[in-house]
Amino acid sequence: PRLTTCFQSTVLVWIPCLCLWASFPFYYLYLQKNARGYIRMSAVFKAKMASGFLQEGASRRRPGLGWAELRILVLFLTQTERQKGVQSSGLLLLYWLLSFLSATGFRSAPFHHATSYIYFTLVSLELGLCCLVDQPPFFSKNPCPESRASFLSRITFWWFAGTIWKGYWKPLQREDLWSLAKENSSEEIVAKFKDAWEKHCASAEEEKRKSQTARETALLLQPENSKSKLLLKSFWSVFGTYFILGTLCLVAGDVFLFLIPKTLSVFLDFISAPEAPSWKGYFYAAAMFLLACLQTLFEQQYMYMCLVLGVRLKTAITGLVYRKLLVMSNAAKKEATVGEIVNLVSVDVQKLMDLIIYFNGTWLAPIRIVICFVFLWQLLGPSALMAVVVFLFLLPLNFVIAKKRTQFQEAQMAHKDSRAKLTSAILSDIKTLKLHGWEEAFVGRVMGVRTRELQALRRSQFLFSASLVSFQSSTFLISFIMFAVYTLADERNIFSAQKAFVSLALVNILNTAHSFLPFSINSVVQVSYRLTSPRLGCTTVTGDCITIRNGTFTWSRESPPCLKRINLSIARGSLCAVIGQVGSGKSSLLSALLGELQKTEGSLALKGTVAFVPQESWIQNASVEENITFGQKLDRNWFDRVVDACALQPDLDSFPHGSQAEIGEKGVNLSGGQKQRVSLARAVYTKAEVYLLDDPLSAVDAQVGQHIFKHVLGPTGLLKNKTRLLVTNAVHLLPRMDRIIVVMNGEISETGSWQELVARNGAFADFLRSHGTEGGKDQDLQGTAKTSIYLSYLRVAGSLAWAYIVLLFTCQQVASFCRGYWLSLWANDPVVNGTQPHTELRVGVFFFLGFAQALGKFASMATVFLAGTVASHRLFRQLLWDVVRSPMGFFEQTPSGHLLNRFSKDMDAVDSIIPDKLKSLLGFFFVLLEIYIVIIVATPIVVVAIVPLTVLYAVSQNFFIATSCQLKRLEAASRSPIYSNISETFEGSNSIRAYKAQQRFVLQNDFNVDENQRASYPAVVADRWLATNIEFLGNGIVLFAALLAVKSKPYLSPGLVGFSISYALQITGILNWMVRALAEIDNNIVSVERVRDYSGTPKEAPWTSDNKFFHENWPTEGQIAFRGYSLRYRPGLELALKNVNIQIKGKEKVGIAGRTGAGKSSLAMGLLRLVEAAEGEILIDGIDVAQIGLHDLRSKITVIPQDPVLFSGPLRMNFDPLDEHTDEDIWAALELMLLKNFVSDLPGQLAYECSERGGNLSVGQRQLICLTRALLRRGNVVFLDEATAAVDMETDLQIQSAIRSQFRDCTVLTIAHRVSTLMDCDRIIVMESGQVSECDTPQNLIARKGMFYTMAKESGLA
Repeated sequence: PRLTTCFQSTVLVWIPCLCLWASFPFYYLYLQKNARGYIRMSAVFKAKMASGFLQEGASRRRPGLGWAELRILVLFLTQTERQKGVQSSGLLLLYWLLSFLSATGFRSAPFHHATSYIYFTLVSLELGLCCLVDQPPFFSKNPCPESRASFLSRITFWWFAGTIWKGYWKPLQREDLWSLAKENSSEEIVAKFKDAWEKHCASAEEEKRKSQTARETALLLQPENSKSKLLLKSFWSVFGTYFILGTLCLVAGDVFLFLIPKTLSVFLDFISAPEAPSWKGYFYAAAMFLLACLQTLFEQQYMYMCLVLGVRLKTAITGLVYRKLLVMSNAAKKEATVGEIVNLVSVDVQKLMDLIIYFNGTWLAPIRIVICFVFLWQLLGPSALMAVVVFLFLLPLNFVIAKKRTQFQEAQMAHKDSRAKLTSAILSDIKTLKLHGWEEAFVGRVMGVRTRELQALRRSQFLFSASLVSFQSSTFLISFIMFAVYTLADERNIFSAQKAFVSLALVNILNTAHSFLPFSINSVVQVSYRLTSPRLGCTTVTGDCITIRNGTFTWSRESPPCLKRINLSIARGSLCAVIGQVGSGKSSLLSALLGELQKTEGSLALKGTVAFVPQESWIQNASVEENITFGQKLDRNWFDRVVDACALQPDLDSFPHGSQAEIGEKGVNLSGGQKQRVSLARAVYTKAEVYLLDDPLSAVDAQVGQHIFKHVLGPTGLLKNKTRLLVTNAVHLLPRMDRIIVVMNGEISETGSWQELVARNGAFADFLRSHGTEGGKDQDLQGTAKTSIYLSYLRVAGSLAWAYIVLLFTCQQVASFCRGYWLSLWANDPVVNGTQPHTELRVGVFFFLGFAQALGKFASMATVFLAGTVASHRLFRQLLWDVVRSPMGFFEQTPSGHLLNRFSKDMDAVDSIIPDKLKSLLGFFFVLLEIYIVIIVATPIVVVAIVPLTVLYAVSQNFFIATSCQLKRLEAASRSPIYSNISETFEGSNSIRAYKAQQRFVLQNDFNVDENQRASYPAVVADRWLATNIEFLGNGIVLFAALLAVKSKPYLSPGLVGFSISYALQITGILNWMVRALAEIDNNIVSVERVRDYSGTPKEAPWTSDNKFFHENWPTEGQIAFRGYSLRYRPGLELALKNVNIQIKGKEKVGIAGRTGAGKSSLAMGLLRLVEAAEGEILIDGIDVAQIGLHDLRSKITVIPQDPVLFSGPLRMNFDPLDEHTDEDIWAALELMLLKNFVSDLPGQLAYECSERGGNLSVGQRQLICLTRALLRRGNVVFLDEATAAVDMETDLQIQSAIRSQFRDCTVLTIAHRVSTLMDCDRIIVMESGQVSECDTPQNLIARKGMFYTMAKESGLA
């Protein structure tokens, strides 16, 4: 239609002007704060400026005030954007688009007509130039394709099409991913978030101090309201502006969303008016299409901003948690486990990312609901109030359901944490479990917790199904009540197509807003942070080397002091020994110096850099060289000297790749002595000023100990000029010390030189007498997911269950179609005498069909969730059994981060994401089929448009899924290093802090996170690319349905058109959500593949067998024979044992000696079949152990391993994991092991809770507990592998006495570095390089003056 001259001269002219003037201040501010460098003058820029000047001349005759000023503003913005690095302007594109639309309306006098066409040509040129992208900024450092994309390409995400295309035709590699922009990097994000967090924490602490309610323990992230507020404040201060921009996009999208039903209303008016001109119908159809496209663009920008914000928040929290790990004290580590922390940075952070998307629903949904009610009132009058009644009834009902579901979710989260803790313990200490044959018992515990977790999940999902059905059925219920009241209240109320289907469109919006609430509530509930992290104590730097004045220290504020009234001063360059009984506080003293304990009184000062060698050596999953250099630059000469001094050169020569040999996770492929010497070498290599050494010689034999003392620790060693504080139980070292510190019951009882302390005849003299040593003795000492994965998942859940599910979805969708068609017939009922007939029948059938659909919907959803939990249970059980049935070599080669990833992130996907997305996919697929049928029934010719659009849809889906799945795989692969690094850091944070290596580990973590986000960010963009393009396709279907309805107007009823268009309007959301659900399933089905990865790995031999010679009382004699036995740990490695031939009599006590790495522990590995024989055999009482089930064998041999391992849980469980003994038996064993008094003094006694790996007990105490456990087991064959290395000499003698008396009728094999421990053995086997070097009685071996004689002499026993 032709517009009036007045309209052309006012409204059309001023709309673009007002938009530009109104936006300019905000946009200019944005440009000033977000400069990206400047752009050189390009051809595009010059063309823009030239066109602008030409318009200035052509527009002098334009009507309107301020026209010249406006042109100047446009030129100014163009220049400013170039200087600020804007390659494509969105604001100017909008301005020129509006100017282009307004210019088409000028039709006037000839001269004016000519200038109008010139102006129109220039505006068209400017519009075209704005669609082009300028060259990159001169200082641009971001190679992301988005930076080189035009504004149109950015808002439609078509700049990502190149990656989609590449990912479809070839597998994406990490090199194909662009580097992160600075604003998305860990360095930028974590620094800002940390500053904000610390600022708000400091403010909160100041307020608490003022109100005298400050807590003593600083927490990082907790569910408490105060800490939640701090987290939200930090989040808001860093990301608030970006979040507000996203929210504005959502609000703009909602404006267009509500304009669509208004346009549908006038469109149906047009259909009902036979005489209306056709151009109106085409105009309304085009308007609906345009509004839908604008709504898509704004909504997808909102989703993109939220997802990018989620990625940034994940980076911030992961970085913050990792930095907190590095300052967690030992007390805090007792309250958390690796499994819980992995859950925190994987599952829980994902819940917070979901909250960002759904948060706006908590306030925007009620506004949408109010607007819907206003529009419904305009259509149906007071009958719309019934919608309010129904809504007010449904809302509290759903809140009750949500509250109940919250309880189940909290229970599930608690069970999940327990399961993660147990699983982490199993993976960490799998060797201990296998040595004792406890796998079944611990798997049973995990599966018990898992069953309770799935029960809570199942109940939660049933309630979720009910909640979703109530929300989704609210469309029907509200429309039913409104229509029934409207038609039955007054028979003169005519029910037309306009009232029916516009109301239905509004109710659909109402339902969307209504259903947004449970997701928002659900997201809020699931955000749970549970990491409690007390700050570490700090040491003060002063002029002295080490000084403590009246120091009292505790592990946590709640526990009693472990060190009291400590006064200590150590001179620079001195060698000091710390001695004392087990549990006296020796290791605690070193921890205090490291700042690991909390100081409650006194002062502590330490000057100089510190190196620390812990009692339990911490080894990284890296090469030997990388473990020793520990991030420092390699100095080959110094490295070789350190290796030689630490007696590591023979070991390196035996490794296949020397110093480049890869060490397995936690050093599983090294012996205890090798690990300890690598740990010592790391400390020596750092060239620190102060060395804190926690009994590093306990894990090495006497010969190696002599070498290390001479070349490292002693007066001629590499550390001769360094300050050395050595915790030791080796009495023969003490005369060499400059100073000896005696610790008793957490106090320093004496300090002085050897001669001074002996002369005093005090506690030190008592210590020497208890060790049987004379005071004057001084000895010298030295692609895309495969269909097969889907089928395997469906089979695991049950094929019949899925057939039943498909039938239920079909039935409920048939009911839905019938309900909609019935409504169209109702709207078409003729008006007779001002009324419509059969109203009661229409209402009754409408209700019946809606009720049938609701029942079918609940049954289908609940059945999908039920099938999902069945599949989860079976897949988890299979994963757990696949892992625990794997041999030890599997754990040496597989990082624990990979395994933890399977048990946390991947199982969470199998538990929650896959069933939920599968439910969504099936629901959307059947709804899509219904919409297609409805549109085709109304206008069959629309098939011509639907077929090509559906083909485009399928093509987009295939391209997207191919790329998305690869991005998901890259993201998953880059996630495991994060978890492995967290696991290593958690275990070795003390060593990291001691070496001041925190910054290097932080940088490594930031690098790992950035590598992970390099794959996460493209995955976010891929999702938006798909959603935008799919919604455009859906909008195209709406457009064609409306255009063809206009074309076929004479043959269609208003009811059928309303039925068709109102359903077509839903297709954009359905297509979008369906492809997203399919992509989510395709991405997450990889988790099923990863969970099943280990089903094909090699497994151990059967745990039980039906060997006819095996019986319950075997072995009766305990005779052991090694016949030509050889062993290698993995194919391709050298033999660890070579042709070993040993005959051990029943009840004989045999000692096994030899230098570290000689093959002593390998004898135990072979005897217990942790590693299978390469050649030869081992016989026990004449039966080849290879013919016996592993548990049958291991349950009959009692082992006390070198590493004392305890599990998180009650102390009683650690004594008796299989619950086979009474409390009386345990107390009797404790008395024999000298632990009765210690356990009696513990809170709860046998019920005392041990932390993970027994971290709240000393190493010596843990070793005694392991010995008590062995005493309770009482097998006829006992193997002690350095069982007393961590205890003092007096305790060692008492333990040996208890072993002799309690195991006198058993065959006992004892590995020990202390020669004195072996002197009471009947025979001693001396190992060297994996072979038996000597074998005889101790007396004969000493008389022979061979290797054993040398070891005895070095220990002062010969």
